[in-house]
Amino acid sequence: MRDEMGLTNLVVMIPFCRTPEEADRVLEEMEANGLRRADNGLQLYVMAEIPSNILMAPEFAKRFDGFSIGSNDLTQMVLGVDRDSSELHSLFDEQHEAVKRSIRMLIRDAHAAGVHVGICGEAPSNHPEFAEFLVREGIDSMSLSPDSVIAVKRRIARVEQELLVTLDR
Repeated sequence: MRDEMGLTNLVVMIPFCRTPEEADRVLEEMEANGLRRADNGLQLYVMAEIPSNILMAPEFAKRFDGFSIGSNDLTQMVLGVDRDSSELHSLFDEQHEAVKRSIRMLIRDAHAAGVHVGICGEAPSNHPEFAEFLVREGIDSMSLSPDSVIAVKRRIARVEQELLVTLDR
């Protein structure tokens, strides 16, 4: 896609990469198949879906250009709750403080290492106040469902304006 079709803006995301050592093996396998980080601008992101991605963010940041938080999986793993379980569904809370602390830690550590942090998943679309939290924490990008884009963008614009006013003081 990159070389033959010219789609050089594509970023490869590696899911459920549990340890830096596993990341090394994934990167070696990718290189063996012609996909080397930085070749022709190729960026590689790791999905931040499990607590080890958060706790070892500085080590993962040495191997990847960025993180993409999978909010649904991260919530399940942090809280130990299957979101599809009818018996446990009420315990699934993307806005739980443990999840928010995990995200805050990742953003801080990733930015300290100079890498990007984005989020995919339903949390920013389903909970505009969660999108606001992400902006206040310094998230670099977020994906949104089409039906929520306008409302969330308006809220983000308001929060960013507030942050600018605060910085000017």
